[in-house]
Amino acid sequence: MKFENLRLHSFGYEEPEIFMTSDEMEQKLSDLYERAKLPFGRLELQTGIKRRGFWPNGTRPSTIASKAAEKILKHFPREKVDLLLHASVCRDFLEPATAAQVHHNLKLSPHCMISDLSNACLGVLSSILMAGQMIERGVIKTALIVSGENAGPLIDQTLKHLMNDPLMDRKRIKPFMASLTIGSAAVAVLLTHASLSPDKPKILGGTTLTDSSSVELCQGDGSTNGLMMETDSEALLKAGVKLAQENWGRALEVLGWSNQDVDKIIPHQVGSAHRFAMLTQLGLPTDRDFQTFEQFGNTGSAALPLTLMKASEAGFLKPQDKVALLGIGSGLTSTMLGMEWV
Repeated sequence: MKFENLRLHSFGYEEPEIFMTSDEMEQKLSDLYERAKLPFGRLELQTGIKRRGFWPNGTRPSTIASKAAEKILKHFPREKVDLLLHASVCRDFLEPATAAQVHHNLKLSPHCMISDLSNACLGVLSSILMAGQMIERGVIKTALIVSGENAGPLIDQTLKHLMNDPLMDRKRIKPFMASLTIGSAAVAVLLTHASLSPDKPKILGGTTLTDSSSVELCQGDGSTNGLMMETDSEALLKAGVKLAQENWGRALEVLGWSNQDVDKIIPHQVGSAHRFAMLTQLGLPTDRDFQTFEQFGNTGSAALPLTLMKASEAGFLKPQDKVALLGIGSGLTSTMLGMEWV
């Protein structure tokens, strides 16, 4: 789909309070590492992730998502927000929508529509496509998309499981290694119609492609206080890159681009191996992307938007840059968006 009138008005993010390095994590697992004859340093070496953050267990996703959104609403009238979407993997509860709590925290208008739109690591990008169509068609003028991802419960439960299972060995640990790369962040994105903010970055359009035959490759379940996830990392990488390659070809057609037109790249932040494999397979240069996984890990649905925000703050994105957002999430689904920076 293509957009003529969709603008990225502003954004905000919230960083986690506590950080754990890969070395510290491996020290907690030292008994297992020694018993299974695993080399210390392998986690950072294989992923490129030096640390990941989290908030204390029990921290509500709505709380951190609201903090990110408040940074936008300091400069934008909250009564003018037409739609609120809560897009993270983490939620406060099954019912009501976590968006209801965010709406209450932010004191948005009673006329503001709300909903949760969760799609693994693609929640924010999926929300941009959904809300973008409503804005493009004139149904609404503004949409606030928020995500609050807290890896604390997942890290806590995974470490306890690995440390306390006497049968844990090299083979049994594999499905849990991806969980040790997960980090935390909260983000908020405000989309508007071009008539409200003509001089803001343009979201030009994009495509989505799904391979649901890979639905079992990464699955997680739990609550605010506990979460477990199992991942076939090797199969997920192979299937994910294949899907991304197919979807990127479709995205280029929709956007009217070639690889040579792409000035900057913001990929999903899984780790160094995934980054290199995806950029290489898509035929994109490996010196035009911005990365945050080294310091934040894989922050789920917040990962790509957080990286876009950090890239903007660092001056990485220049006026008239054509920016490719390369999203992929378990399921598997890939969403690619094109932007023109200002």
